[in-house]
Amino acid sequence: MPEFCKAERDGHLFTITMNRPEVMNAIHPPASAELAALWDEFESDPELWVAIVTGAGDRAFSAGNDLKYQASGGEMVAVPSGFAGITSRYQMVKPVIAAVNGVAMGGGFEIALAADLIIASEKATFALPEPRVGLAALAGGIHRLPRQIGMKNAMGMLLTGRRVSAAEGKELGFVNEVVPADDLLPAARRWAEQILECAPLSVRASKEAAMQGLDAPTLEGAVTARYDQLYGMLKSEDFVEGPRAFAQKRKPDWKGR
Repeated sequence: MPEFCKAERDGHLFTITMNRPEVMNAIHPPASAELAALWDEFESDPELWVAIVTGAGDRAFSAGNDLKYQASGGEMVAVPSGFAGITSRYQMVKPVIAAVNGVAMGGGFEIALAADLIIASEKATFALPEPRVGLAALAGGIHRLPRQIGMKNAMGMLLTGRRVSAAEGKELGFVNEVVPADDLLPAARRWAEQILECAPLSVRASKEAAMQGLDAPTLEGAVTARYDQLYGMLKSEDFVEGPRAFAQKRKPDWKGR
């Protein structure tokens, strides 16, 4: 059993909880390795379609890199899939929801930015404060934030390291919904349920095309590019089941194949 995180399966939903509340769910290499194994499980299991990632306790989603562990001389071995096992999963097509329950600082914010949706507690705060301690947000934050909220808004955070509330995060555009603390996980599950109402291969094709299309120099290039998940969707049983269910006025029975 993992020591620094935990996971829960509920049908097609997989919930991963960073579980080091005594250090505000700061991530050290052993925790990253455990989280990487859980993300591997999520990606490889055909019965898991949506993931939620959150933090244990009511103080923090994650305070980021465990600097005290690093300063104590602990072995700093990176995992190939990135910080917390997720920030370098650039090809992951299954959707991920970050349920941010408190502080999301540095690497903690970068975990949330690596997710597709951010649902935030009213108590949540976000920052990339690395420049304040002579570092930089090198787990993708420097590049993900401008892509998600535009360059000027991103620079306002990147160059100052300032803290942003959940409400401001929604105004800036990186938070999808702000809810009372007690409603956080129910709200994240509500979003997950809405995704699960859709055909999983269609969801993955949409995510892949949207993400990879950002690299195309023109709109035409993005539209006409080849996307592997799209071709998988077109050949699937669900591609037939969706229109059939609509015609028969019933809920579709998605197979994910």
